[in-house]
Amino acid sequence: MAMDRSQLLLVGLPLFLFCSDVFNLFAPAPPAPPKPHHHHHHVPPSPQQFQPSPIQQPLDFPSQKTGGGIGLGNTVQIDFCASCSYRGTAQTMKNMLESAFPGLNVVLANYPPPLPKRLLAKLVPVVQFGVIGVVMAGEHIFPRLGFAAPPAWYYSMRANRFGTISSTWLMGNFLQGFLQSSGAFEVSVNGEQVYSKLREKRFPGEIELRDAIGKRIANSRVVDGF
Repeated sequence: MAMDRSQLLLVGLPLFLFCSDVFNLFAPAPPAPPKPHHHHHHVPPSPQQFQPSPIQQPLDFPSQKTGGGIGLGNTVQIDFCASCSYRGTAQTMKNMLESAFPGLNVVLANYPPPLPKRLLAKLVPVVQFGVIGVVMAGEHIFPRLGFAAPPAWYYSMRANRFGTISSTWLMGNFLQGFLQSSGAFEVSVNGEQVYSKLREKRFPGEIELRDAIGKRIANSRVVDGF
């Protein structure tokens, strides 16, 4: 019987300790003691604390106050020689004028060469390919063209075939570029010319062109006012 009690004690004590640990693990924590409540008198803030900060008004610029820009309703057309690499200069002038006269419509266009030069420029590639074709085809092409024998100049060209082809190509391109160029840089305001490079033989300065266009726009406004 004593052995039974000792065995029961050895088994029951660990079991009791295990159950107490499990109970303490899942038991809710005891509530925290209440903190002492101190009575504070709430002082209402003074009206000065609720004064709204002044709202900063946006700055008004002259361009915003007016209904439109200085150049509104006016058109400037710049006719330039596209084959002369004048496009960069024309674009620079356009940006300058649009910045100086807000609302101004600036149009860029190519100024073509005269009609005879345009026709000759179209004939140059035909001559180029004709010379190159004759040199490459050989002397057998002349009987088909109605010649009994090749002319004397053909043999000199045939002797230096590579030099003939390269010279024909380079000279033809140079001649075609020359015939397609007009060298023009013409500026007009509302259809009235204010500058001509063909007449002045030089490009206009930015300040010079701006002043000329500004005077023309001012004159048009005076005329419209009457």
